[in-house]
Amino acid sequence: MSPSPAASPLQPVVIIADDHPLFRAALRLAVERVLPGAQVIEADSFSALQAVVAKAPDADLVLLDLRMPGVRGYSSLVWLRAEHASVPVVMVSADEDPSTIHRALDFGAAGFIPKSAGLEVLTTALTAVLDGQLWTPPEAAAPPDNKDAQLARRVASLSPQQLRVLMQLAEGRLNKQIAYDFSVTEATVKAHVTAILRKLGLYGRTQAAVLAQRLLLADAVALDVSALTLGADEDDAEPQG
Repeated sequence: MSPSPAASPLQPVVIIADDHPLFRAALRLAVERVLPGAQVIEADSFSALQAVVAKAPDADLVLLDLRMPGVRGYSSLVWLRAEHASVPVVMVSADEDPSTIHRALDFGAAGFIPKSAGLEVLTTALTAVLDGQLWTPPEAAAPPDNKDAQLARRVASLSPQQLRVLMQLAEGRLNKQIAYDFSVTEATVKAHVTAILRKLGLYGRTQAAVLAQRLLLADAVALDVSALTLGADEDDAEPQG
C-alpha cells in the first residue's frame, strides 16, 4: 500500500482499493491521464481502506474492488456510502454480470468498471464519473425497478450506526452482545433495530438478519424476505404502516 502524504487544498485525491498490484497500476495510470497531478492513495484490503479513508475523508473518488481481503460482498460499498456519503464510489470487478452491476448501483455506486476494460475505457469511465455522470459498460442495460432494487436503496439509506447493527444481526448476535461490543445500552440497540425495520419495511429481526446475510454475498442473489416464516423471538418486531 502506498503512503498517503497530505494533499494540497487544490490537489484531487483518488483512493484505489484493490488487492491486485497490476490492476492498481492500471487504474493509477488512468487516473493520472484524467487528473494530472492527482494524489493517488492505494489500499490492498478493507482494513487498509478504512484507515486511508479516515485520513482522507474528503477524497474526490474511491475506486473499489468488489472482492478483496476483509470484504464480504457489497458490505464495503454500503459501508462507504453510509460513512462517507459525499465521496463517489466506483465499483471495479471481474464479475461483469448485469445483475451484479445493477446491484452495485442500487447500493449507491457512481459507476461500475469491468476489470477486462482497457486503458481507453478506464479513462472514459473515470472522465464520466468525475463529470458527475453514472458510468456502466454499454452492454449493461437498465433493469426494471423491482422490489430488490428498492430494498437495496433502502439499505443504502441506513445510518452508519444502523448499518453496523444490521451487520451484527447477520452474525446472529443478540441485542445484549451488540450493546457490549458497541459500548451502548440494550435500549439503544433495540432502538436501532426498530429504526432499521421501519426503514426497510420489515417485520422483525429475523427478516433483517436474512437480508443482511444476502447483502454480504458478492453474488446478486434475491433480497426478497417476504416469504420468510417468522419465529417466536421477534421481540423487536414492528408492524408495517
